[in-house]
Parts: sequence; C-alpha cells; structure tokens
Amino acid sequence: MKNLLYIIFILVATGCGFSNSRPQILDEARRLLTTDPSAALSKLNNLDVSQFQDSATMAQWALLYSEAMVVNRLSAPTDTIVDIAIDYYEKHNRKDEFLKASRLKALLRTADNTDALATALYLQKEKEFMLYKERSRREMYMSAAIFILIIATGIIAWLRQRLKLQSAQNNALMAEASGLKCQLDANRSNVSRLQSKLHGLLENRFALIDSLCQTYYESQGTKTERKAIVEKVRHEIEALCSDSFSEMEQAVDDCTDNMLVRVKKEYPAIKTEDYRLLVYLAGGLSTRTISLLLGESAEVVYKRKSRLKSRLKEHVASSCPDVMFVF
Repeated sequence: MKNLLYIIFILVATGCGFSNSRPQILDEARRLLTTDPSAALSKLNNLDVSQFQDSATMAQWALLYSEAMVVNRLSAPTDTIVDIAIDYYEKHNRKDEFLKASRLKALLRTADNTDALATALYLQKEKEFMLYKERSRREMYMSAAIFILIIATGIIAWLRQRLKLQSAQNNALMAEASGLKCQLDANRSNVSRLQSKLHGLLENRFALIDSLCQTYYESQGTKTERKAIVEKVRHEIEALCSDSFSEMEQAVDDCTDNMLVRVKKEYPAIKTEDYRLLVYLAGGLSTRTISLLLGESAEVVYKRKSRLKSRLKEHVASSCPDVMFVF
C-alpha cells in the first residue's frame, strides 16, 4: 500500500515538473508573436505536443499556434488544431478565447499562402495531438484503475480490521461463556453439596413427622390419641424450626461462599423473619415446606418472597449479586 502511494506521488511530481516548463515556452512564444512571428512559430513547432500533461496547456498551445500561422500568413491544411482551442474554451465557457479562436479559424480558411514545410509540420502536430489523446485515454484508464485499487485496498483493510475486531469480540464472548460455564458448574456443585447436607440434616425429622401424620390419618383411636399425635407433630416442627435452623444456616453459607454473612454485613437492618425466610429459600425448600415451618399460608409466603426480593435488590444486589439467584 505504501509503495503504491509512493509511485503515485512520483508520477504526479514528475508530471507537474514537465507541465510547469511548457507554459514558460508558450509565454515566450506569445511575446515573440509581435516581434518575430517566424521564431514564435518555430518555438511552438519545437514542442512535443504528445507530452503535454493537461488539456488547458494543449488549448493554449493550439490557440497560439493558430495565431502564429495567421500572423505568418500561412494556411492550415485542416481545422484540427484550431478546433482544439475552440472546443476547450467553449466547454469551459471562456468567451474571449473562444471568440478569438473562432476568428482565427475563419482567417486560416481564407489564407492562400501554402508552404510545404509548414504543412508538413502542421500534419506532424496533428499526429502528436492524436498521440496525446491516446495517452490521455490510457492515463484516464490507469487513474481509474489506481483509484479502484486504492478503494479496494481500503475496503480490504477495513474488512480485515473488522474481522480482527469481530474475532476479538468472539474470543471475549468465548472467554465469558467459559467463565459462566465454570461458574455454573461451581453453582451446581454447591447446590449438590447443599442438597446433600440439608437432606442429611432434615431427613430424620421429616421422616418422623411423615410417619406421625400417616399414623394420624390411619389411626382408629380416640380423639385423645389423635390429639396426642397432632401435638407430637407440632412439637417436631417447632423443634425443626429452632434446633435445625443454625445448622441449615451454616450449611447454606458453606455451600454459597458465605452468602448469608455477606447479606447481613451489607444489610444489617434485615428483619429476623425475612432473614429466616432467606435461609429457607437459599436451602432450596419448597413454598409448602416453608409455609409449614413459618406457620403461614403458601399465599403469604409468596407475598413475603416478593417483598424480600425487592428489599435485597435495593440494598444487597450490587455487592452480592448471587443472592438474587435464590429467587
């Protein structure tokens, strides 16, 4: 890409160097038209028209050449050269030069002095003009090709940069996904450990309660006997709430990187009943089980869960985001 830009710069600089020297010769020829028209025409004939760099210089030369032939009273075999000036100045809306070229064309047609050498030189300049047109056409195609190449190179560079950015984003997403997978695996492991601990902690008590309830519903005994069973069930539930709570709390902290400790630190104003509900939720207990342990209906437990979630989101979620997974 850099080499291509260097080549373009060298070509432009070289062209500018050539084109800058020619207007000086044209200015000299214009000065000589009044003092030595023959020398002016000779100077114009000595220029290689095919090497001109722009159409403005070509039109200036064509106008001077036609004027020099008129001043030298020479006739032109064709209108090719004067038409160069007429076409250019008409297209660029330069009325003075256009009118001057048109008058010169009329004078060249009326001139009757035919010189063989002048005619040969004129025809040579016609050929050089045709070479100039062909070279200009090639340069135009070359410029278009270079422009397209530069655009294509820029697009390719942009696409490569975009692919690099996309690749970096993909790598970042893959790394993030890998981190989330590791975190998910760790959470699953913690949940499995927590379930195992709570299962061992509550299994015996719930088994006893279940057995007592089964005995109650199957019993054919007296009301006194049934009342005794109900009291026994109530006693076991109360014992479960009081005796096993600290063990459940410790099991939750062990398996969640001390989440409960962090919650109490960030939100010391949490109510005791809300904290107990949080422990039961973090332990994975169902709404019915929690309602049994709290002595409230399932509908009340649902409402308390919603209010607790809002409070924790306000006070704790920013510093302890994992607590929101409890809900």
